[in-house]
Amino acid sequence: MCFAQVNQRLTGQVVDSENFPVRGASIRSSDGSIITVTNSSGQFWLGAGVTEIQVTAPGFVTVSVAIGVVNPQSIVLKAVADPEFVSVTAYLSPVASLDSPASTRTLTTTELNESASPVLDDKIRQIPGAELYRRSSSLVANPTSQGISLRGLGSTAASRTMVLSDDIPILDPYGAWIHWEEMPELSIKSVDVVRGGVSDLYGSSAIGGVIDFVPVRATGDAFNFLSSYGSENTSDNAVLGTLKAGKWSALAAGGLLRTDGYILTAPSERGTVDIPSNVHAQNGAVEIDREFLSTGRVFLRGNGFNEARSNGTPLQTNATRLWRYASGVDWTAASGGSLVARVFGDNEHYRQSFSSIPANRDSETLTRIGLTPAQELGAAAHWSQPIGGKLLVVGGADTHDVRATDFETNYKNDEPSGILDTSARQRQTGIYGEALWTPTKWTLSAGGRVDHFSNFDATQWTSPPLGEANLPSFSQTVFDPRLGVVRRLTNNFSLTASAFRAYRAPTQNELYRTGQVGQELTKANPNLRSERATGWETGVVLVTRYNTTLRTSYFWTQVNDPITALTLSTTPTEIIEMRENLGQIESRGVSLDAETAPTRWLSLIGGYQYANATVTKFAPEPALIGSRIPQVARNMGTLQARFSDRRVGALSLQGRMSGNQYDNDLNTYLLHSYFRLDAYASHDFGHRLEVFAAGENLFDRDIEVGRTPTLTLGTPRVGRFGIRVRVGE
Repeated sequence: MCFAQVNQRLTGQVVDSENFPVRGASIRSSDGSIITVTNSSGQFWLGAGVTEIQVTAPGFVTVSVAIGVVNPQSIVLKAVADPEFVSVTAYLSPVASLDSPASTRTLTTTELNESASPVLDDKIRQIPGAELYRRSSSLVANPTSQGISLRGLGSTAASRTMVLSDDIPILDPYGAWIHWEEMPELSIKSVDVVRGGVSDLYGSSAIGGVIDFVPVRATGDAFNFLSSYGSENTSDNAVLGTLKAGKWSALAAGGLLRTDGYILTAPSERGTVDIPSNVHAQNGAVEIDREFLSTGRVFLRGNGFNEARSNGTPLQTNATRLWRYASGVDWTAASGGSLVARVFGDNEHYRQSFSSIPANRDSETLTRIGLTPAQELGAAAHWSQPIGGKLLVVGGADTHDVRATDFETNYKNDEPSGILDTSARQRQTGIYGEALWTPTKWTLSAGGRVDHFSNFDATQWTSPPLGEANLPSFSQTVFDPRLGVVRRLTNNFSLTASAFRAYRAPTQNELYRTGQVGQELTKANPNLRSERATGWETGVVLVTRYNTTLRTSYFWTQVNDPITALTLSTTPTEIIEMRENLGQIESRGVSLDAETAPTRWLSLIGGYQYANATVTKFAPEPALIGSRIPQVARNMGTLQARFSDRRVGALSLQGRMSGNQYDNDLNTYLLHSYFRLDAYASHDFGHRLEVFAAGENLFDRDIEVGRTPTLTLGTPRVGRFGIRVRVGE
């Protein structure tokens, strides 16, 4: 522990076994009373006369330290059991996995770094049941098909999953899809994935769960650099720099990602119009932090993202330019209570062009160009307060407002033929509270949230005929509760159960904008209303010797009025669909997560999900009852085997299996099952330089991605080589 004399005070720092600061650790005197708590950098200060302290933090072994002699090391806290402790997003507070009714999986820094793919969506696919609306990678996928599915609930352009970074939602403000290349690669420390509805804390979109990108904090002077190059002229370059001077710290990160891509259309169906789908993306982030009151921090952050994509033909392209900004406060009181407050906003410009292609795919005609500017403003705050040693209460509120306009120009014979402009506002405001009680061998939780959602000021202007019309406005107030219970039967075995209500409001994209992927055209519907979900799950958690954790759950979720694309007509060259509130869908099944490290050089992480996801009600079309939810496989499994030795290096093998699934509501377009094997190997040259190689789809399997109605395929066998440079801590 490093103690320094500052104005007759002693200062120290608490870190975990990976040298990351431990925020909110309690510093107690020899009689057990709290003296202070650590700030966001893990630091604390002591007055004169203190001779011995105890350091405690949830999930870590308590450490006693005598303060008589200066020690050059920081206080290092060891986890009670490394696989047992996770940061459970569902409770806004760290909870051991044995005591959490939420099914949570954390992708660590090592897992993120050793993924064969450079993009986040492919890294998250290491979790069984996590899949994009279509199976393709975000390196080549149309952004409007990049919603993510959890718990077998499927998705459309919009996700039924909330995505956050540092307590700030980062779904697209207009369409709620996910910009997977938005965040600089090296600025992400880990990813927490909570499966199951958590609208009681996060409001709209959190039906299937929550994905939380945990950012890197500047805790010292450091510089990291990553560069790789490989197949399809794919290059991935990223940089991260941090500085710390007294109470000030700064972080800057950026990245350049590009690929020439590949032709998605299956070889048997290609024409001269088919060209590779690709992306050229740039991102950057800057953050400045200032500590205050010894246990608080205030920060200012800005993010920029720019990308241009080809969607598989010369005329089908899109581009995104997105700016985000945020400011916030984190503060921990001497009592252990903590405040998190955020103010945030973003400004987006999105452009996409659409075309028509005949059956022989040898020509293409421009049909439409859309320009969609959107602005978002929001604020969020919550306070968590421990009461005694067994009760934690949380209360908070948030609001955000989105204003957007969609400028559409239609084309006929390569000439403009009409204009359709639509503008609207959406606002969501929620207030919530939760209590987490942990009597001996029990963990009991109860929470609830009230949300008011409104869609208003919607107008549409057309030419020809020249005119302006007001579209329907609507508002909804919903209440979403959640209950959870855990019973520890032994020190390493527990039973869990939870139940919830959740909802998702329609996006402006679903209400007002006609979308297109390939030759699949999906019409908007201004009369859509919110989805409402009810669900529960129960399971067991086992933590054994050899760092082994096993969690299995049975889950059941029912969604009323789900927003679904219903088929209106199908031809060999075009599918026309309409967004509708389907009657009811239901997903029920079993999930299994396992992790073990039987030896020092071997670790295994894997999982399996069975999901029976079907339509259970729809009076207008009874024939759809019993149909499977599109883009949801009944069987999915993953396995990652990691072999490591300090002298030789590391080898990570990542296997992923998915059963067959359908690409449409009528269950007429079948996508067959697949197995994919990826690999990552690295070797360190000293402490600063790492050389690595990665390969995806090593068996070069044809992975069917979609039928729109043309068959498209997933990533072929690709490889890349690269280096990592690390300087400082």
